[in-house]
Amino acid sequence: MEFVIGAAVLYILYILASAMHNSSASNRTNSIARAETHAEENHSASTRSAPAPSPARYEEDDEDDVFATFSIHTSFGREAEKSPNRNKGRWIDKNEQLTIHGRQISRGFFYFGGILNSLSGYGVEPSLVDEQRPALPRYELTGPSLHTDESLGYWPSYATLSKGCRAAYLDFLASDRTSPNTPIGYVFMYFYGLERRVIENRTNNVVNDQEFMDIFEEVLRLSNVFVENRSFRSYSANFLELMALFRPALLQHRTADIPETNNALSFKVKLATAVSKGIPVDADLALDWLKNTYEYSLKTPARRCEKEFRQLFRIRFNEKFSSGFLVKPNKTKLSLSYHSASSGISGVNLDLEELPDPSVLKAPINKLVPIAEQCTSELNSYSRYLGKEGTSKNDISALMLLPKILVNETTSPLIESFKLWAEQLIQNNKGQTTVRDFWSHTGMPLPKIIGKKDIDLLTNLATKAGIGIAPDQRFHLAKFKISDNIVLFAPGHGEFFEPSPAYLQVMLALRLGAIVATVDQTVKQNEELALNRLIEYDDKLSITEKNSLFAYSTWLLNSPINSAGLNTKIALLDKNQTDFLKKFIISIALADGRIDAVEIKQIEKLYTALGLDRSMVTIDIHQFTASHRVSVSSTSGSENSKEAFELDEGILAMHESYTSDAKTILENIFAIEDDPAPEQPSQSDNHQGSLSLAHKALFEELITKSIWARHDVHELCGKLNLMVDGAIETINDWAYEKVDAPVLDDDGNIYVDLEIVEELKG
Repeated sequence: MEFVIGAAVLYILYILASAMHNSSASNRTNSIARAETHAEENHSASTRSAPAPSPARYEEDDEDDVFATFSIHTSFGREAEKSPNRNKGRWIDKNEQLTIHGRQISRGFFYFGGILNSLSGYGVEPSLVDEQRPALPRYELTGPSLHTDESLGYWPSYATLSKGCRAAYLDFLASDRTSPNTPIGYVFMYFYGLERRVIENRTNNVVNDQEFMDIFEEVLRLSNVFVENRSFRSYSANFLELMALFRPALLQHRTADIPETNNALSFKVKLATAVSKGIPVDADLALDWLKNTYEYSLKTPARRCEKEFRQLFRIRFNEKFSSGFLVKPNKTKLSLSYHSASSGISGVNLDLEELPDPSVLKAPINKLVPIAEQCTSELNSYSRYLGKEGTSKNDISALMLLPKILVNETTSPLIESFKLWAEQLIQNNKGQTTVRDFWSHTGMPLPKIIGKKDIDLLTNLATKAGIGIAPDQRFHLAKFKISDNIVLFAPGHGEFFEPSPAYLQVMLALRLGAIVATVDQTVKQNEELALNRLIEYDDKLSITEKNSLFAYSTWLLNSPINSAGLNTKIALLDKNQTDFLKKFIISIALADGRIDAVEIKQIEKLYTALGLDRSMVTIDIHQFTASHRVSVSSTSGSENSKEAFELDEGILAMHESYTSDAKTILENIFAIEDDPAPEQPSQSDNHQGSLSLAHKALFEELITKSIWARHDVHELCGKLNLMVDGAIETINDWAYEKVDAPVLDDDGNIYVDLEIVEELKG
């Protein structure tokens, strides 16, 4: 019975303590909900980092101070020992110097004394430095600036710190306060004092403009020093926004320096002001609206590639709304509340002139979501690449994955250097170079074997510089090796090039003609001219197609053509296809309306190279000319090359009727040999092929929603006997093996890429 009564008393005390702190705790509880429903919001107690009480309480390596996993302790509810100090607490100005427990503190910016209630009215001001509360001498601490224990909880208070933690905090105050290794709990406690100084005196003249600016600069400095701590970055940015709203005239020239936040006070004021004045919503305000709404959550590319996403969003937004779009003022009035970091300060309501609150409207969001989704799709490959370990935005591979429109807007030294080299090469050497020289402009090590991804990289580099490549695997049905030659031309194929039927027909003619021209290891001038005339005088070809085919012809005539195996492939063609091939070869020779002995010899060489019966050449010519009623002038050919080159329109019309057959021949005879498929991992290769039971169970749980608070993931991992960081890495490694992309993104909160999940399921 006594135990039950004691338990009841303890429970009642706990309820009373919780009620006393309801305002501050409520703010943090609301923040937890925001963290789970919005991609960037992170004010929750579960994600705010505090130093571990002792090394034994660390669950994993705390390289990222922002989201160390540890048991959370709070000093709230712990009754402070009564201090004998009866001196009223006061603010220590910026330049005032004090000596406290042997520490010479040369800078102020904190409260000092024995009596100072918190602004919420419950307990002592948490940032109050009381010189009569005991602290260890400096020499008794090991690594004083890093010392922590259980007394440094989530809501730290100087009054409830241990002697060791007080000593560490005094060491921090005595330092230049610039070490990023300082446990974040001490930084927050220091921040509480700055926060109180401004909020307490927001309606009086106690804090003059100079001191106000000094505090602004100090908080901005702290924000930059501890930028890696997501929670402090968010709280400090919100406070800087609050200061800008308190004294807008004083800080109007500094608002651009305030770090960006979500659900920002300044955003809501800016949006409300624009709408009330009839100012159209522009691209930047529209994106800020998306970032600050609960109706939509920006996806991984918007977070991982924030700068590029904003650039692309501006472009796509302006394509649709060149002058922005107007929003009518709504009836809901703007109400702003500031949620303090300090447990000693209740929420602050801002008194503003009556403004509408358009941030609650859904219709404008519905206009913006499709634009955001388009940008997400365009940046997806780029984002996936950057999600891989060891990658950088400066990598050539990353640059090649950027949407071309962004590359055009951003001058890249690498692309500019390549473009200059390529243009000089085209002007001075007909664009001829080697794959090795081309590759050197990527700045990457030369691979032993050039694969599809390598070819794609070179093709993308050329395309973004406005340069074309021959052979281009997409259009010429041929690919190059690391030891091959290559031909560049300008302007290139462009982004939307589609080869026409005439292009395919001429390309087959060039391929066959090049075999004839190079069969004796030398290329005569008249042979090169004959091939180029096929391109030049075909009025069905566009300028881009002609440029592409001229480069292709140059490559064919200056590269060793491997005709091995052609006879085997031709043997697989049916009779109709073989007859077509013969007719096609002869029609090329008859393109100028006559044939001579030299051309007959060339055709015989081509028949031989293709594995056809050369003795049939004369017979095939007669059958062809008879069936198509073509008159043939047979000459010795010694003077023909000097005569004017005239195309027979009937022959060209016949060529067009062979288009589909030409494509078939190109694909069947001159098909690109695929690279050997990589060996698939065996089913027993668990680290590549599948997840362990524990990791699979974690993955199945995580994919039930898109955003997780880190402490929730820690609890899941604890049940499965897994470490958070290690589990995320293992699951992402598995995802890389499956779909070449990570499925989890650890940015304080844990984000699940549901699109990748669908790919993994497929």
